[in-house]
Amino acid sequence: MMLITNATLVTWGTPNEILIDCAIYIRDGVITEVGPTRELTARHPQGERLDARGQLVMPGNICAHTHFYGAYARGMAIPGPAPENFPQILERLWWPLDKALDKETVRMSALVSLVDAVKHGTTTLIDHHASPNFIEGSLDVIADVVDWAGLRAVLCYEVTDRDGEEKMQAGIAENLRFLRDNEHPLIAGTFGLHASLTLNDSALAACAEAVSDDVGFHIHVAEHEADEEDSLKRSGKRVVQRLDEFGIWRDKTIAAHCVHIDEAERQLLREKGVWITHQPRSNMNNAVGAMAFDTFMREGMKVCLGNDGFSNNMWADWKDAYLLHKVANRDPRKANGTDIAYVATYNNARLMEQFFPGTRVGEIKVGAAADVIFVDYHPFTPLTEGNLPWHILFGFESSMVTTTIVAGNVLMKDRQLLTLDETEIAKEALALAPRVWERYAANVKI
Repeated sequence: MMLITNATLVTWGTPNEILIDCAIYIRDGVITEVGPTRELTARHPQGERLDARGQLVMPGNICAHTHFYGAYARGMAIPGPAPENFPQILERLWWPLDKALDKETVRMSALVSLVDAVKHGTTTLIDHHASPNFIEGSLDVIADVVDWAGLRAVLCYEVTDRDGEEKMQAGIAENLRFLRDNEHPLIAGTFGLHASLTLNDSALAACAEAVSDDVGFHIHVAEHEADEEDSLKRSGKRVVQRLDEFGIWRDKTIAAHCVHIDEAERQLLREKGVWITHQPRSNMNNAVGAMAFDTFMREGMKVCLGNDGFSNNMWADWKDAYLLHKVANRDPRKANGTDIAYVATYNNARLMEQFFPGTRVGEIKVGAAADVIFVDYHPFTPLTEGNLPWHILFGFESSMVTTTIVAGNVLMKDRQLLTLDETEIAKEALALAPRVWERYAANVKI
């Protein structure tokens, strides 16, 4: 039991409300009361209290698509001339790096990412994992440290045929094993696929046949033109139509990126109720282009926001999404702040609820999960429900997050991590880095 007092609440309800001098009472990881501080303090004179001191108290940030395994790429040089395009980035950075990971470096990649998430107020993440030389048990290693950190997550293993039939089958088995055996209450599973361009017909058929229709997939879709070109060469169909032939599009399926899909593909994804995740920082970094964000929103597609393995400062992706589409289209009307906020809050929350049935996330209300953050933001212009998205886009910084709480458990208080030792984790990760980089360099083909 815990009482948060003296808060300025941002509810992200429907409609959103900003409530001054309010309190939240939490019991068994759930918000059980919301009301004026004076009233709740009188009703609950005993028990733990957490004084927000007037800070904004709001639902924690959610990341709809990330890659913990990419942590060791930070600061790493790619041998030879710089990659010219995204396929070369895959071949010369990500695929050699994922082969360099073993059990301990998978663990440390996840841990440093989780430290980053807690510090940035990102309470829930959907991860997409790959480590072809450590497949069996890899999701348990990640789940154990997510549990240790106290965060909420959805995990999967990336099935691909690029490393051969045996490892493709091992990836399927790891997804199935984790879906069957996972018992962590704050962690769920889904079924990971890399992308159409690294999945042959037999691999796709095996994945679709391995799980019941109520299990979705998590797959990259048309991040670069190469995915569409490969699909047309293989099947005579574009990516979305090809994957539809194998039953990949389901209520819980997540299609990451969708930068180069056409109108017919959009219509099919919309009809199937597929969740689309947008990763603007990654798209700019890989120079793959910009998804048709405003078209997706106008057509009612379920667009969500991820970071693709960049830092877990999700407000950075808010800001970059807001700016990317303006410059890509040379139109300042694109990517309205209200739409960015809707995608990052409401849609991300509804996506997470697919994996935690009966749990309300992303909102401060009675009955919702107590996943909240404190933000030390002092507006010098009026802050209202209507202009909040623009305060976040132009005023919020990740350093303003002071407290992170998940399921009623305090993971960071006054910027001090309580479940993870950042210094020790960084030290352990650093000690392993030279070995990872050496293995990576041995895998790179120049």
